[in-house]
Amino acid sequence: MGSNEIYTIGREFGSLGKQVGRDLAERLGIKFYDKELLQQAAKESGLCEEIFESHDEKPTNSFLYSLVMDTYTGGSYSTAPFLDMPLNHKVFLAQFDAIKKIAANESCVIVGRCADYALADEPHCLNIFVRSNMDDRIKRISERLNVSENKAKDIIKKKDKERSSYYNYYTSKKWGDARSYDLCLNTSQISVEDSIELILKYRECMRNHNK
Repeated sequence: MGSNEIYTIGREFGSLGKQVGRDLAERLGIKFYDKELLQQAAKESGLCEEIFESHDEKPTNSFLYSLVMDTYTGGSYSTAPFLDMPLNHKVFLAQFDAIKKIAANESCVIVGRCADYALADEPHCLNIFVRSNMDDRIKRISERLNVSENKAKDIIKKKDKERSSYYNYYTSKKWGDARSYDLCLNTSQISVEDSIELILKYRECMRNHNK
């Protein structure tokens, strides 16, 4: 890969992680990939986009992760191993391949979908995790979805479990563990704007360190 500067963002549900990513991309004048990534992966793989929507960041326990990587052929979706693979693995691999292609072509911000793992060999990739205190997340989701705080808490727990299971299953790392990322931010302690400033400062330090 070249010298494109990539930012990947993992996030707890209701932590404002997606907003951090979108605002960061806007600030830098680079593309922001979230649902757009699904559309590109679907288009390039020939798999139906609706299938991607239903499998997006949903965990699976049907086969070992090693099966997925053993049959990963660098984006060849016509080989026998790929055709025989369970659908959820096909979805993961199509996204995995799309992430690599995007990062090779441009600087960008990618939210979720194990992007940090897909780009593990990319030296210019800055991996960020955004979290927030549960009380703040409950309040945000309750207001955003117009549900009770108890309902909001249930939704948060379910979404976090889905993201955690998906990430832990498909990668060799642990979702939310500081060792899985370069920078972890708590939006209960600082604003979205300050989060972006810290990310940009970290990037500047990375450049200086690698000179």
